[in-house]
Amino acid sequence: MTKLLVINPGSTSTKLSLFDEDTLLFEESEFHDASVLLQYPSVNDQLPFRKQVVLSMLQKNGYTPKDVDVFVGRGGSAFSQRAGVMPIDERLYRDTLNEVGGSEHAAKLGVLLAYVLCKEYGGKMYTLNHTNVDELCDYARLTGIAGVYRSAQSHVLNQKAVASYHAKTMDRRYEDCRFVVAHIDGGVTINAHDCGRMVDGNVGSGGDGPYSPTRIGSIPVLGLLDYIEEHSLDEVRLMCSRAGGFVSHFGTSNSKKVHRMVETGDKKAVLVWNAMIYQICKEIGAMSAVLSGKVDGILLTGGLVRFDDIVEGIRARCGWIAPITVYPGEMEQEELAGAVMRVLHGEEPAHPYTGEPVWKGFEF
Repeated sequence: MTKLLVINPGSTSTKLSLFDEDTLLFEESEFHDASVLLQYPSVNDQLPFRKQVVLSMLQKNGYTPKDVDVFVGRGGSAFSQRAGVMPIDERLYRDTLNEVGGSEHAAKLGVLLAYVLCKEYGGKMYTLNHTNVDELCDYARLTGIAGVYRSAQSHVLNQKAVASYHAKTMDRRYEDCRFVVAHIDGGVTINAHDCGRMVDGNVGSGGDGPYSPTRIGSIPVLGLLDYIEEHSLDEVRLMCSRAGGFVSHFGTSNSKKVHRMVETGDKKAVLVWNAMIYQICKEIGAMSAVLSGKVDGILLTGGLVRFDDIVEGIRARCGWIAPITVYPGEMEQEELAGAVMRVLHGEEPAHPYTGEPVWKGFEF
């Protein structure tokens, strides 16, 4: 039997699952508040901390890395690639470490941890649908500044897993459906899925779309320039992915704490919370327009959709567009393990990391 360790670092948590073939042996998640993670100047600096979290979880459940045959890590930050399973090799590790894809997101630590643990203890290593899988249409890339383009950065792994699952509940193929999928958690990404391809969406970790527990969302450029006059570029970069949103307003990324403030009637918390919901609805509307209003379903996923007022707020503003279905949490662990097992059994191919981005620019 093959044991797979699935390592899933997020912006506010580390999630670990150990599978024996298709059987889940254990699953555990640890929340990390911003006050902890912001002690580390960069995401790379978190690597020893996150490695210790993984080792402690294994030990707590009676296992060691020596028991693992295959290390499967969530990925990001390397050059954009097409969707699917990729073996982790030296080049993917190096490009992930160096963030050649231009995004410093905690998901990259999945690849780094899988590589480090595999090299130390032996075995195989894979990743699936990292955060910058690129399926964008050309219209989604252009901005009003020549030479400045939007990139593909999203919760690809969970969004595709949820969309594929939902299509099956409709007795249809994902490749034949049009969905708007909103991943709502420490970061928020909302994408238009057009017949199996994520053709547009906000760059959540790049200062785009709704703000979230850790991210600033879209900011008027002139207002941001005024802010930069009194703050450093490094501060602003940090706020894009780790220190914005709730962290900026309340000093914490813990949505439960903020929601308790909402429940007690704290005026600032009520406004910040509801404005986040409002901005999420705006982005869902934008992605519905991308699909020309032909939307088979709006799918809500991520940790924050466990809050009923978020779901009901979205239903109130967006329910007229298409049926809304809620998938709390994520399907990432099962998707990572299942896809890699299919590769190991020869049922599906894996594709190597190319070391080059999917999109290399326009010809003009």
